[in-house]
Amino acid sequence: MKIVIPGGTGQVGAILNRALTAAGHDVVVLTRRPVRDREVRWDGETPGPWAEEIDGSDIVVNLAGRSVNCRYTAANLRAMMDSRVHSARVVGEAIAAAARPPRVWLQMSTATVYSHRFDAPNDEATGVLGGTEFGVPGYWAYSVEIAKAWERAQERAETPYTRKVSMRTAMVMSPDRGGVFDALLRLARLGLGGPVAGGAQYVSWIHDRDFVRAVEFLADRDDLAGPVNLAAPAPLPQRVFMRVLRTAWGVPVGLPATKWMAEIGAFALRSDTELLLKSRRVVPGRLLEAGFTFDYDQWPDAADDLVRRVRGGPGFTR
Repeated sequence: MKIVIPGGTGQVGAILNRALTAAGHDVVVLTRRPVRDREVRWDGETPGPWAEEIDGSDIVVNLAGRSVNCRYTAANLRAMMDSRVHSARVVGEAIAAAARPPRVWLQMSTATVYSHRFDAPNDEATGVLGGTEFGVPGYWAYSVEIAKAWERAQERAETPYTRKVSMRTAMVMSPDRGGVFDALLRLARLGLGGPVAGGAQYVSWIHDRDFVRAVEFLADRDDLAGPVNLAAPAPLPQRVFMRVLRTAWGVPVGLPATKWMAEIGAFALRSDTELLLKSRRVVPGRLLEAGFTFDYDQWPDAADDLVRRVRGGPGFTR
């Protein structure tokens, strides 16, 4: 099959490109700075020759959007919003104009759309969307608005011959350098992987191989459309999540961090504390109902596999 991945040069795109290419598919990546074979230039905002790649393709997986790993300044938040909404809009226009439109458009979204909560998990049917929580920073609501606008841009696209799925994705854990697992493992190895602000906030995650399998599952299931949570079924509190990761690597201690310490650390890393402090308790209701089975549904097994791959296999010696 021909699969087009707008915005496919980031961590998640690299995971998907690698797996789909290995499976024998023709993968085309749309990017602002093409450097490799099968990469095509686009700006993520305006129509262009790149749309020819979508015409006649089988699947579009739109991952385009400015990275959330940054300081949440007003300018960066606006860039997050614009890059997501504009890219979804222009992809929809290309699909609508195609003589042979793809049969499915999988659109990246985020588990951040759900409320910051501890009391119950969020699935697609009963989950509470965020933006009105009490006692959280005001700008967290804008992150939710970004997610809603991202999904709305896909919903509004007039693509009657193309099924549309919005993938509300948790943190994708892979051994690749520069990804979220790499950052968390670095903290654990330095002895800094303890509870943050008490550590009661939930961490939702998905193993990279289950993410790829879920994308393939959604592409094949003609009965699934609309929002679908891509997250392992067992989110867990941050303090437990990091304890399991330390155990997998063999680090006995993780120093705790208060909220203000997390703010200093995030500032130094040019990131934002929302990524650490928001409780994302998300579960994959629709995937499970449709019969999808996770290879890694529990974090200890996933962490062991990821650590083993980071170390290069079972023959690694420290």
